[in-house]
Amino acid sequence: MMIKLPGMPDRSSRPRANGLTMVMDKGLSLREAEDLVSVASEYIDYLKLGFGTSLFTPDAAAKVKTYESAGLRVYLGGTLFEAFVIRGMFDEYCSLVNQLGVSTIEVSDGSFEMDQDDKLEYIRKLSGDYYVLSEVGSKKKDVVYSPGEWVKMMVSELEAGSQKVIAEARESGTTGIYNSDGSINKQLIDRLSEEVGFDRILWEAPQKSQQAWFIRQFGANVNLGNIAPAEIIALEALRNGLRGDTFFQFLQDQ
Repeated sequence: MMIKLPGMPDRSSRPRANGLTMVMDKGLSLREAEDLVSVASEYIDYLKLGFGTSLFTPDAAAKVKTYESAGLRVYLGGTLFEAFVIRGMFDEYCSLVNQLGVSTIEVSDGSFEMDQDDKLEYIRKLSGDYYVLSEVGSKKKDVVYSPGEWVKMMVSELEAGSQKVIAEARESGTTGIYNSDGSINKQLIDRLSEEVGFDRILWEAPQKSQQAWFIRQFGANVNLGNIAPAEIIALEALRNGLRGDTFFQFLQDQ
């Protein structure tokens, strides 16, 4: 039973427009997926079957059904989309998505450099039949975009049909919107928040320090992604000021 202490923030509830949480499943079993849903489904909005793991996970379709039945929006990691596209197998990718019962697709170009016009065309084409998320930012440390390029790409992808744009950080949280040591690229994040809108962005934040920074910066209802399954309840405590990192964040609201 949830007890609301004085000063705790008003958390959005599903279906949420903001305060979204995306979990990365890197190969949970069907039983583990059922356990995750039983404990934390009300705190999860998006469930990503990370990179290419869906091709190797037994009972992947059953797992998708378990998540979707609990109200989670499931999609395959963008790396798998890229792996099919670079081989000229876009139609086969759509067939795989349909076979698994997935209605959400992530369009990304983090592993290989796709022409932006081609990426926008994929988004337009897919958004007619699927709920589309797109990811901006490279997984390669030597590929660096200026803040202006980030803004331009995000805005154009939203206009093309993406429901949200994902700010790349990888599962390590050491690239994209972060520096190589995991520290925050505040200048970039401030620019994106102001010119794209922080509610329209799903910020990948796999490290607790990164999650705490976003909550202190934007409040409890910031969109956060690449959260480990075992960290969902802990993240919700963090969002509500019930961990040391955000303990004093909401006390002034009493």
